[in-house]
Amino acid sequence: MKWLVASGWWLELVLVLGVTATPSAHAQKSYWGSPDDPLVKQIIVSEKMWLDAECSRQPGLKDVIADDYQGTAPNGERTDKAAALADSPNWPAKNCELGQVKVRFFSESLAMVYGSESTVRTDKDGRAAKRCLVWTDTWLKRAGKWQIIAAQDNEVKCP
Repeated sequence: MKWLVASGWWLELVLVLGVTATPSAHAQKSYWGSPDDPLVKQIIVSEKMWLDAECSRQPGLKDVIADDYQGTAPNGERTDKAAALADSPNWPAKNCELGQVKVRFFSESLAMVYGSESTVRTDKDGRAAKRCLVWTDTWLKRAGKWQIIAAQDNEVKCP
């Protein structure tokens, strides 16, 4: 028996069996948030506020986006909180419409939010064009407060 302990083989076997024998102990359960859940409603209202910032001033948005936020714009550019709060070159847009939004919780403090939106923007030549995005936002609860810590926006052809 001493040779098993001394060789380390026994310890490796115990570690492997311990990790593989209890996968459910390490698995993270996730679930879709119910549209009736007050937290889901709060998140959707906050997502709408972010969209509405394209059409009108939204002073409360600074509290929704985390100080360490990082985003990826449709053109691949990385953005921080200051850029997320800044007016776009086409500001203000019109007809800010939020599409379907779904919230998936991965823990009591982490959620992924999947949604779509559209706006009508005027380009530098004065022509109005509809712009449609699908996006994924990552929400984190820290110090009792839910905030967006990351976002990925993709421009898509409007229906």
